[in-house]
Amino acid sequence: MSGRPQPCGTGEIGSLFLFERLSPEQLGRLCQEGRVEVFEPGPVYTEGDPATCFYVLMEGAVVLSRRIGTEDVEVSRTAQRGVYGGAMQAYLGDRVRQLYNNSMRVTEPTRFFVLPAHVFAEVMRAWFPMAVHLLEGLFFGSKSVQAAIGQRERLLALGSLSAGLTHELNNPAAAAVRATSALRERVARMRHKLALITEGPFSRDALTGLIELQERTAERVAKAPALSPLEASDREDALADWLEDHGIEPGWQLAPVFVQAGLDADWLERVASTVDREILGGAVGWLNHTIETELLMNEIEDATTRVSQLVDAARQYTQLDRAPFRVVDVHELLQSTLLMLSGKLGPHVEVVRAYDRTLPSLPCYPAELNQVWTNLIDNAVAAMTEDGGGGTLTVRTARDGEMALVEFGDTGPGVPPEIREQIFDPFFTTKPVGAGTGLGLDISRRIVVDKHHGTLRLESVPGDTRFQVRLPLSTDAEPGRTSETTQESA
Repeated sequence: MSGRPQPCGTGEIGSLFLFERLSPEQLGRLCQEGRVEVFEPGPVYTEGDPATCFYVLMEGAVVLSRRIGTEDVEVSRTAQRGVYGGAMQAYLGDRVRQLYNNSMRVTEPTRFFVLPAHVFAEVMRAWFPMAVHLLEGLFFGSKSVQAAIGQRERLLALGSLSAGLTHELNNPAAAAVRATSALRERVARMRHKLALITEGPFSRDALTGLIELQERTAERVAKAPALSPLEASDREDALADWLEDHGIEPGWQLAPVFVQAGLDADWLERVASTVDREILGGAVGWLNHTIETELLMNEIEDATTRVSQLVDAARQYTQLDRAPFRVVDVHELLQSTLLMLSGKLGPHVEVVRAYDRTLPSLPCYPAELNQVWTNLIDNAVAAMTEDGGGGTLTVRTARDGEMALVEFGDTGPGVPPEIREQIFDPFFTTKPVGAGTGLGLDISRRIVVDKHHGTLRLESVPGDTRFQVRLPLSTDAEPGRTSETTQESA
């Protein structure tokens, strides 16, 4: 947008703090190649457009805003003479994308000194070569440091997750090994029992009846109902009494196996009515081995399924087989992160999932959002378990207009008011020396705000601390566009 031109006076622009040390010749060149313009209330430039001009406020009032999702959020408002904005990185040339990193509008008739971006770059390099070198070093050096620190933070998180994942994998793997060893023993006993049965004086019809009972028993095991401890105890007592009444020992050992398989005294009565009395004990023993075998196979299946789920969660968490930017179900990301961190959560942290399953899929960088979830969950758990206690972690999703809300709440002591403005600063941490880098929240903020054009906010009182992540549900904004800030910019 162009303003209404006015004469440029070297005395007036020389009175601005930005140009106060320039020579008359330099001020003359600025007036010759730049211009003074008056803008009526409205937009001056728009975020994301090519950065063509450098603006210095001479008189009036400006408002800077950033686009978050589909909304423009005000970040600064000032009437201070000399503040500047626009093409502030023109001196870097083609090494960075020359786009406006924010939007500027004026709320009243406002005068600017306007310098074309290429002229600003030329005079910076000609008049302040040392400053340009220092600024370039600071800009690209900070980029390198941020990348290296971010990589270290990821490696630290990966090491912690690897330890937790190894622990989680070890449990089902060890269970599968134990169950396999026990299964081998039970199968050997079944073979031995089958040999005894076939050597006995049993008719073909009796053997056929036993095999049918075995099949029906296996079917019952697969459909066994879940019982409360009291219900299971009552059934075990009833079955132990039935077995003792029919001379089958040791009933107290057999009864728990039958109850686990969903069998009761009525079922045993049907067994007794199917086979002759003299082979009832052998038949019950053989069926017991059948049940144990089925239960062990179920245990092996559960253990290997758990291993498969953990491997799938690790793949989902790291997004190894997926494109960097894609549309995903945010609940899949949250579930994979919670599963990966289950070892860290421990028995003293209760996890409450309050998911809005109607939330549409989210356009995002999944692996980077998983890092955000990891940092926020890790902080919540650390806050709740710092004194050796525990608490409740609540993960909530909801739709907030055109944004997706992902909230992490904990019942820890809260964030003191005096440090709430600092918690997103790089290297700021409340953890003991060596226990944290102070970069988790800074990295999370950069991922959410700069890369996804969302917001990351904190609400905290003792016993109720909430980190709220809001992410746009549309792909209107170009993903991955980052912003830079200047301390004296408008």
